[in-house]
Amino acid sequence: MNRAFTEGMEFNNMIIVDKPLIRGDYENCSFKNCDFSNSDLSEIVFAECQFIGCNFSLARLAQTSFRDVKFVSCKLLGIHFDDCNSLLFIVDFDNCVLNLSSFYKLKLKKTSFRNSSLNEVDFTETDLGSSIFDNCDLSGAMFDHTNLEKTDFRTSNNYSIDPELNRIKKARFSLPGITGLLDKYDIEIEK
Repeated sequence: MNRAFTEGMEFNNMIIVDKPLIRGDYENCSFKNCDFSNSDLSEIVFAECQFIGCNFSLARLAQTSFRDVKFVSCKLLGIHFDDCNSLLFIVDFDNCVLNLSSFYKLKLKKTSFRNSSLNEVDFTETDLGSSIFDNCDLSGAMFDHTNLEKTDFRTSNNYSIDPELNRIKKARFSLPGITGLLDKYDIEIEK
């Protein structure tokens, strides 16, 4: 069976539950103000695509491919990115809400998270080496056996990272953020 191939198209204001996307490959496409919430996007390939102002909350992504995909001002609540196809998985997030999502065991080297909310996101056993968390809220985010080497947290806040359970060599933190590395010791730090 041949897969559908769509290239260079712009999709605007679509409600995917009402009109599902055709399973296939989408290359260099732009999706603006589309509602993917509660939809099944399994086995779809998105390559060099951009999603702007889209809602993906609780979408199913079994073996979905995101290859060099940018999410801008998107709502991605409760997304299991760990269900995606990990081959060539490259994503970038700017001004997004990713609360309660999971990146469990994914390779996300050099990924950018900018101006985003990452409350209670699961980064357990994720490779985030050389990634950037720029002005992000990481309240309750889980870092357990995570590679954070050379990762930049300088402008982000509310993270709690155990240096004994995670690889943090050459990671960058701001002075006020250092408290997030000492949470487990239950000590008081005064300014």
